[in-house]
Amino acid sequence: MNIGSKIYFDKITGDVIENTGERTGAVVETTREQDFEVYIALSERVPETVGMIQLEYGAYASDFAEGGRITRVDLSALKPLFTYPDPTDPETPQEPRPALSSQVEELKQENTLLKAQTTVLSERTDFVEDVIAEMATQVYK
Repeated sequence: MNIGSKIYFDKITGDVIENTGERTGAVVETTREQDFEVYIALSERVPETVGMIQLEYGAYASDFAEGGRITRVDLSALKPLFTYPDPTDPETPQEPRPALSSQVEELKQENTLLKAQTTVLSERTDFVEDVIAEMATQVYK
């Protein structure tokens, strides 16, 4: 069985309190109550002040491979926000941001749309040029 990470976060700030990590093999799904008993960071909190999102097993694997860490949750979208190490200045803390894999996917979609728009504009320009050439031949006959 494969179980994705549970990300427990402060409902006010979105700061991550506990990331249970992924589990695989002979494991069982734990309840919220069990997690509050097992994890010290959770047991010190009032349960009503803590939110939780569950990730699919393997979700954001490429982000984790790049050194990304979930440090906050976007409270409006309930999506994880990552910090990534800066290779030029690893000591400077980074501002949490959406997963790079999500940003890449959005850019791919935007690129596809822009290519389609460019094709349409190019075809329209060709048509206008043909019309102008035809009009010029009619005028100068």
